[in-house]
Amino acid sequence: MSNAGDETEVIVVGRDHAADGVVRLTLRRPDGGPLPAWEPGAHTDLLLADGLVRQYSLCGSPADRAVWRIAVLREPGGRGGSAYVHDRLVEGSRLRVRGPRNNFALRPADRYLFVAGGIGITPLLPMVAAAERAGARWRLLYGGRTRASMAFLDELAVHGDAVSVRPQDETGLLDLDAFLAEPDDRTLVYCCGPEPLLAAVEERCRAGWPPGALRIERFQPKEETAPAGTSSFAVVLARSGRTLTVPPDRSVLDVVRSAGVEVLYSCTEGTCGTCETDVLEGEPDHRDSVLTDEERAGGETMMICVSRSCGPRLILDL
Repeated sequence: MSNAGDETEVIVVGRDHAADGVVRLTLRRPDGGPLPAWEPGAHTDLLLADGLVRQYSLCGSPADRAVWRIAVLREPGGRGGSAYVHDRLVEGSRLRVRGPRNNFALRPADRYLFVAGGIGITPLLPMVAAAERAGARWRLLYGGRTRASMAFLDELAVHGDAVSVRPQDETGLLDLDAFLAEPDDRTLVYCCGPEPLLAAVEERCRAGWPPGALRIERFQPKEETAPAGTSSFAVVLARSGRTLTVPPDRSVLDVVRSAGVEVLYSCTEGTCGTCETDVLEGEPDHRDSVLTDEERAGGETMMICVSRSCGPRLILDL
């Protein structure tokens, strides 16, 4: 089994237009060997030129170890990753990838409700296939700006009425009240898409759904309502016994790396999960967009790129 930090060289063997503004890439190892195994919900890091590292959900079949498939939306206001993929990755391009990593794993359930907005369909596509294979009951509510902007409609068409395609210019906003009207402790809700959609689904699931029923994946950091701590605190590195001070204007990740400790990281925004670190003692001040409310309350891990400490000291498994 591949470690999530391992790197693999791949070559782009397929590139096509998946929807307006969305390019679909098929990746294969140059020697044709099997790629690392993955499960629905997983993403891979693309190690692009110029120091760019971006995460994209794997949206093909986990059973096909020969290739990986990703779909990337061009983000006009982005930080350069999607523009690089669209403008510079062509058939024959070689690059390195890292992972896969899964912060959005599909848990067993009798029934699933999937909610996708735009490119948020990518992690849900293999989940739908897995739910179908498992014989679970499921429905997918899929929204987008226009029908032409919505990828994978042809693949989803085979599922008939289980999939509700709702382009905003044809049907308006998604009817989440109706779709999420029946809370059930045997049902899990999985949602991925733009922040307004995620916030709306979270609001509805807080009102009546069992704790833990909702799982969300964010492409951008969630806006925190509570201010971050402004005090310095100590971080004890359990493996070496070193103690470092994290000042108010620096992250744990920054301080640890400056001390010469090698740690994996990627987004530095608390969305990818790459820098997740075990907490051995202390209470983290969670600022990430990855952990569930239950995982935050447990306090067993933290994303050291954005999270801080509620108290004067943390002991980390570093």
